[in-house]
Amino acid sequence: MGGNQTSITEFLLVGFPLSPRMQLLLFGLFSMSYAFTLLGNGVILGLISLHSKLHTPMYFFLSQLATVNIACACNTVPQMLVNLLSPTQPISFAGCLTQTFLFMTFARTECFLLVVMSYDRYVAICLPLQYSTIMSWKVCDTLVMASWTSGVLMTLVDMVLLLPLPFCGPQKVNHFFCEIIAILKLACADTHLNEVVIVTGGVCMLVGPVSTIVVSYAHIAHAILKIQSAEGRWKAFSTCSSHLCVVGLFYGTAIIMYVGPPHGDPQEQKKYLLLFHSLFNPMLNPLIYSLRNREVNAALRRRLGKGRLCENPTDN
Repeated sequence: MGGNQTSITEFLLVGFPLSPRMQLLLFGLFSMSYAFTLLGNGVILGLISLHSKLHTPMYFFLSQLATVNIACACNTVPQMLVNLLSPTQPISFAGCLTQTFLFMTFARTECFLLVVMSYDRYVAICLPLQYSTIMSWKVCDTLVMASWTSGVLMTLVDMVLLLPLPFCGPQKVNHFFCEIIAILKLACADTHLNEVVIVTGGVCMLVGPVSTIVVSYAHIAHAILKIQSAEGRWKAFSTCSSHLCVVGLFYGTAIIMYVGPPHGDPQEQKKYLLLFHSLFNPMLNPLIYSLRNREVNAALRRRLGKGRLCENPTDN
């Protein structure tokens, strides 16, 4: 590193270079989406905590997914809202790298959690008599801890390679948050190794989990087709439909981002896809589970008081 290089101490997030009126409109839209994300996932967490019927492995994993959704939104959205109102407001170097670390950790943890949830559905439908033994609480805790630990450790590899790089300008990050590729473009050094590690990790996080989920659901589909009654088949499928929708949203975005043919500016395309992932995915997930899951619906109705007479028949 040359001695005449001056390390920068803060970055400017370019975000969405739009007119002030459009930025104000987006601020309102994104603020409502952020509020719905916190509310929806908070309701899911509250229902699972308060209702004993939801104290099962399936809903334990769902509570972890809701936690990741809240954490992911809280990591990126507030800074984006600040930038919409004050585009010249900088973010510190340490704050930017912290945001990068947390975003990648949450995204990778969500990948592993979705795999764990597909495994849970596989055991429940294909090995129902052994479900309570295989999916014991000790196993569930281990699977969740492994998901979080794997997400952290994989991200640490990228951060260890990123931290030694010199940053001497420019300061403008072409993104609405501190996305690692956008940051690497500002480094005053060769970043080829960093990019190879990031792309390799991204491909592994895409191919490995997707393949595992596809295999799990192939076995699930085979088991469901062997069920004699149509009602039984529908009941078995309904326990998987919400998870399938969430998997489709999450990995659909990732596949378009990494595999889909580029149209226009790839950097801008990736920016909007990551916006969908960090803002709208966490908002849609609780809606999917509340609308398509009978037990969550029932718990929500009871909590709102619609099932009070059924729960407290002696009140009359």
